[in-house]
Amino acid sequence: MLQASRRSLLLSAAMLPIAARTARAAEADATLQMAVGAVPTSLDPHYHTLTPNNALAQHFFDNLVHRDAQARLVPALAESWRLIDETTWEFRLRRGVTFHNGEPFTARDVLYTLDRVPQVVNSPGSFGVFTRAIKSAEAIDRHTLHFRTDSIYPLLPADLSQVSIIWHGVADYSQTGDFNTGRAAIGTGPFRLTAYRHGERAEMERNPSYWGEAPAWSRVSYRFIPNDGARVAALRAGDIAFIDAVPTADLARVRSEPRFVISETVSLRSVYLRPDFRERTAYVAGPNGEPLSVNPLRDLRVRQALSTAINRAAIAERIMAGAAIPTGQFMPPGTYGHVPDLSAPAFDPDGARRLLAEAGYPQGFTITLHGPNDRYVNDAQIAQSIGQMWARIGVKARIDTMPYAAYAQRNARSDTSIPFGGWANSSGEPSAGLRGLLGTRDVARGWGTVNRSGYSSQAYDATLTRALATADDEDREKLFQEATRIAARDVAWIPLHVQKNIWAMRRGLAHAARADEMTLAQDVRPA
Repeated sequence: MLQASRRSLLLSAAMLPIAARTARAAEADATLQMAVGAVPTSLDPHYHTLTPNNALAQHFFDNLVHRDAQARLVPALAESWRLIDETTWEFRLRRGVTFHNGEPFTARDVLYTLDRVPQVVNSPGSFGVFTRAIKSAEAIDRHTLHFRTDSIYPLLPADLSQVSIIWHGVADYSQTGDFNTGRAAIGTGPFRLTAYRHGERAEMERNPSYWGEAPAWSRVSYRFIPNDGARVAALRAGDIAFIDAVPTADLARVRSEPRFVISETVSLRSVYLRPDFRERTAYVAGPNGEPLSVNPLRDLRVRQALSTAINRAAIAERIMAGAAIPTGQFMPPGTYGHVPDLSAPAFDPDGARRLLAEAGYPQGFTITLHGPNDRYVNDAQIAQSIGQMWARIGVKARIDTMPYAAYAQRNARSDTSIPFGGWANSSGEPSAGLRGLLGTRDVARGWGTVNRSGYSSQAYDATLTRALATADDEDREKLFQEATRIAARDVAWIPLHVQKNIWAMRRGLAHAARADEMTLAQDVRPA
C-alpha cells in the first residue's frame, strides 16, 4: 500500500513539469480577443495624430523612441541618442532588426519616413508637427543618423517618439489607402497584420522575428466597439476578454464582479471646448436666432462667461462617476509642464451673467456646440450637461453630437463655432499640444496644425518659441507654464477635465495601465 502511494506521488511529481509545459504551450498558442471603444480613422500611421490610430499602429510599427507606461522615453529602434553640438542630434539605430517582410531596418527607412510624414494627403491632423524641427537629416552609415535643427531643440527625442517608422520599399504604394488594404502595412512591430476591416476590427499574428520582448499572444483580434453597452456586454458574455474605456455607468458593477479585474490610471488626456476666434462664425446668432454682425466669442468676457458657467466638479462627480479630475490646463498634476497654481475655473453662474451683460449680451445668444458621441468618455452626456448649464445664464445651446468619423471631418473643415475636443499629451510633456492646438497657424513652421479656432497671440508664441529653444529642463518647464498661463488668461480654450483611463478584463489576465491612454495587446499578459 505504501509502495502504491509512493508510486502515485512520484507519478504526480513527474506530471508537474509536463503540465507546466502544456500550460506554457497553450499560452503561447493563445488568441486574445479584445475590444476598444474608439474607432481609428486609418491604418496609415502618418495620417492622423489621433490616439486610437497611434495605438493601432503601435502593434505593427515601431518608433525610434518609445514611451513606457508612465510616458517616459525609452530606446526603441534607436538604441541611443545624444546632442553632439547645439544643433545636431546623433541617433544610433538598433542592429539586427527586420521588417515583417524580412528586409533589414536601416537609416534609409528613417529618412524615407521623415520625408513622407509632411506629404500625407488630406491629413486631418498632420504628424508634421513632430518632424518640422529637423532641417536636415544625414545617414552617417547604415545605423547612424545626424539630425540638424535651426537652433537648440531639446525636444527632438520626444517628438520622434510620436513617429512610426515604415519600410522605404513601400514608396510605390504608400498612399493611405494602401495601408488600409494592408499592402503597405509593413513595419517592425510585435505583430503582423493579417486582416483589417475599417470600423470593425484588425486581425494580427505574433511577429516571430520581433527584436523586443515577445508578446504573450500568437494571435489577436482587435475589435472596434464604440457602443459602451455592447462593449461591456461582450466582456460579460465572454466573447471578449479585455476592453478599454469602461463606461462610468457600469464601472461599479464590473468592479464588484469577482470574475473581472479593473486596471486604471490617471491619463494624459484633457477634454475641452474650443471657442472660434474668427470674425464671423457660422453657429452663433442672437437670442431669437437673428444674425449678429460680430462673433461674440471674440470677446474675452463672453469666453470667460461660458467657462465659469460650467460646473466642472458636478460633471466629474455625477457624469464621470469620479473618473475625471476638473482642470484649467492641459497637463495633469505631477507631470512635466503642469502649472500648480492654475486651478480649474470656479463655477460662478451669477458672475457669468454679469460678464455677458458687460459684453453687450444681457439676453444671451444662441450657439451650437458640436461634438462626438463615441470618442471621449461620456462625451455626448457632457455636451448636453454643458448646454443645460449655459441655458441658466441665457445662452441657448443646441447640442449636435455625431459619430467621431463624421465629427472629425466637420472639425477639419472648421465647420464649428465651439467644438468639443480632447488632447492626449502622449509625449509626457506639453509641447506638442501647446504648438499644435494653440500656436498661431503656420504650416511651414509646423505650428497650429490643429488650431482651427484662429487663436493667435504674439506673447504666447514668443514664450513658447523660447521654451522650445531652452536646453535646461527646469527653465524650459517654467516657460511652458508661462505659455499655459497666457493662453488661460485669454481663454484660448475652455478646459473641462482630465480623464482617468480604465480597462476591464477577465480574471487571469494582467495589464500595464498606460497614462497615454493607448490600448495595446502587448501590454496584456496572463496573470
